[in-house]
Amino acid sequence: MGRQEVAIIVGAGPAGLTAAFELQKKTGIKPVVLEMSDMIGGISRTVNHNGNRIDIGGHRFFTKSEAVMNWWTNILPVLNDTPSHLTPTPAHGATAESQEHKDDDLAMMLRNRVSRIYFLRKLFDYPISLNVNTIRNLGLLRMTAIGSSYIWRSLFPIKNEKTLEDFITNRFGDKLYETFFKDYTEKVWGVPCNEISADWGAQRIKGLSIRKALFHAFKNNFLNEKSIEQKETETSLIERFLYPKFGPGQLWEEVASRIEAQGGQILMNRTVREINLKDNRVLSVSTIDPNGQKKEFSGDYFFSTMPVIDLINGMIPSAPRAVKQVANGLMYRDFITVGLLLNRLKLKNPMSHTNDLVKDNWIYIQEPEVKLGRLQIFNNWSPYMVADPQKVWMGLEYFCSEGDELWSMNDADFAAFAIKELAQIDIIEEKDALDSVVIRVPKTYPGYFGRYTEFDTIRSFTDNIENLFLIGRNGMHRYNNQDHSMLSAMTAVDNISLGIKDKSNIWEVNTEQEFHEEK
Repeated sequence: MGRQEVAIIVGAGPAGLTAAFELQKKTGIKPVVLEMSDMIGGISRTVNHNGNRIDIGGHRFFTKSEAVMNWWTNILPVLNDTPSHLTPTPAHGATAESQEHKDDDLAMMLRNRVSRIYFLRKLFDYPISLNVNTIRNLGLLRMTAIGSSYIWRSLFPIKNEKTLEDFITNRFGDKLYETFFKDYTEKVWGVPCNEISADWGAQRIKGLSIRKALFHAFKNNFLNEKSIEQKETETSLIERFLYPKFGPGQLWEEVASRIEAQGGQILMNRTVREINLKDNRVLSVSTIDPNGQKKEFSGDYFFSTMPVIDLINGMIPSAPRAVKQVANGLMYRDFITVGLLLNRLKLKNPMSHTNDLVKDNWIYIQEPEVKLGRLQIFNNWSPYMVADPQKVWMGLEYFCSEGDELWSMNDADFAAFAIKELAQIDIIEEKDALDSVVIRVPKTYPGYFGRYTEFDTIRSFTDNIENLFLIGRNGMHRYNNQDHSMLSAMTAVDNISLGIKDKSNIWEVNTEQEFHEEK
């Protein structure tokens, strides 16, 4: 009997765990996953604070890939998958048991998506809808200016889109861009939109435009499309999504359990220090644990989901100088979530005459006087995320850079700062805050600025390492969604199982709108 081949996988997030799971399903290769933290799921993990669960950044389980949808629902079956069962968000004060079936806890729920923009102390639909509420909130003068600038830009578009500003104004007009896109996007990235590559818009906004938003509103109101697949719908316009009962980490913890049950290894608190190369192949990786114990792991295949800057700059000492220079010029945006437990919100549901909780999954904060970028209401993602359904459990999201003023603030001061900001824009009263927790996540968003335009220098170098596969958001330095990260892993495993040496199909995931058609 021959030696079993081994794949070393760096990172236990969606891409790394998908690679491990697929290797076991399609090959005889044993996966060994090395995770530097003590948590499964990467940024798709679920953090439990005093019985209240936090979803880092918010993860809608929606995809245009049938393969990914089947993958998810094979791990966590849908609680009730009939099209008519569009699970309503629980009314404030209702128990989880009164809203959901008492089925097995390992399950997905079908959820309605509600996202809005908070601007001028008012709530606007997201994406922006040209409806009575929008016109009333903005006023006739603003609406006239927005309409005129959209018509002008439709007639005279920017012909060579180089920046994100070019990309958005071509699709929405200058005035709508300035009103709803510019300030928020610059809050997220910390740089002007005219310094961000148009590639970011191509991946995150894709084909969305005013025309498509209007057509979607018509289809939703009059054609009554209810399919969960929503394959013809822009990602930003989806109405329904799947969600694990206890948050996204529940799915990845179950995947990890199955990988180990099939003989795979997942080793936590293992930091990769160096990747050892010879003749354009990875031979092994050197790791260290929290106790300072060093260990080397040899393998036949290597998957990296770690940030590219760390991979090249610290792990591959033999990388050419030009490659290291580009890697060191890659930029990232870091992320802080404040979990906040409240008695109630001051913000009222405009569609209700009672004191019901607003129905939003998340709300984008456009108010320029605060640093808060977005907030989640976890009650509305899943009632099982909240220990006491009489309370409101929120996630306040801040975008920053490691080492800056926000990042360096101690937890108690940051929580107090976040509470004051929410009160300042009339969403809560400070006295209603009951509990809080601060969670910092470095390198959450790979930036499309800095030396990003030279990334092909890095790709050419890493693609030439025969048994090394870069997958996932940070592994590829792409602002991928969860499903795109999974597809990059699935494609890499397919290449191995089929003996395909060319890695270009991995990089093609999420480069075009209809990527799901090819899968």
